[in-house]
Amino acid sequence: MNQQLEFTKNTIKTPCREVDSLELEPLQLLRETYKLYDYLKNNANKLQIIAEVKKASPSLGDINLEVDIVKQSKTYQDSSAVMISVLTDPFFFKGDIDYLRQISNQVKIPTLEKDFIIDEKQIIHSRNAGVTVILLIVVALSETHLKELYDFATGLGLEVLLETHNLAELEVAHRIGAKIMGVNNRNLVTFETDINTSLELSMHFKEGPVYISESAIFTKEDAELVAPFFNGILVGTALMTAENVAEKVKELQIDKD
Repeated sequence: MNQQLEFTKNTIKTPCREVDSLELEPLQLLRETYKLYDYLKNNANKLQIIAEVKKASPSLGDINLEVDIVKQSKTYQDSSAVMISVLTDPFFFKGDIDYLRQISNQVKIPTLEKDFIIDEKQIIHSRNAGVTVILLIVVALSETHLKELYDFATGLGLEVLLETHNLAELEVAHRIGAKIMGVNNRNLVTFETDINTSLELSMHFKEGPVYISESAIFTKEDAELVAPFFNGILVGTALMTAENVAEKVKELQIDKD
């Protein structure tokens, strides 16, 4: 089966199977760090970087399997990345929830679990692993379930990055009252990327939330295109393949003044 079609077909099915076998854990202490929303609001003069730890992807295959995930994460932090995103899906991205735990134990900045979250048990599991922000993908959930998970996560002291791909999904995010919204430039069916997705949806942004452009950002020129409209960008492949990670982070941190 084509890997892209397989990914599309199984993105929801796979976490469903995982949730069925996941035990409800007792709640542990929330890791202390700053609030992502507040940081982005207070540092709006610069395009902030959410730096991702990603060993592989369905579209590219293996990206960097030999990476020292803790060393990479500390480089992100030392380069003033605002948050570290960690892929935890083992099948499509060769991730692991333990990667999130290892990284969260070694850095002081917020960490984001990048996975398909569909159940409250996953949210508790992630929080106990040290996460402070979770990803909820609008297209993966009904609006009612999305709101339930959003309220559950924020009620536990977590922040939520609500990911959208089109205007209809952005409108759902606005209705829910999300404070942190992402625009993913990648089509989840075709895997094609188009930075114009961010530019077009930016015309519908509102006062109050902060906005993150995700995927399709590799160069300073890409970052400069979205900088006037977004508070931050989420970057994975460009950093995981960079010869000098610190320099690449700095290249993408666009001053808006």
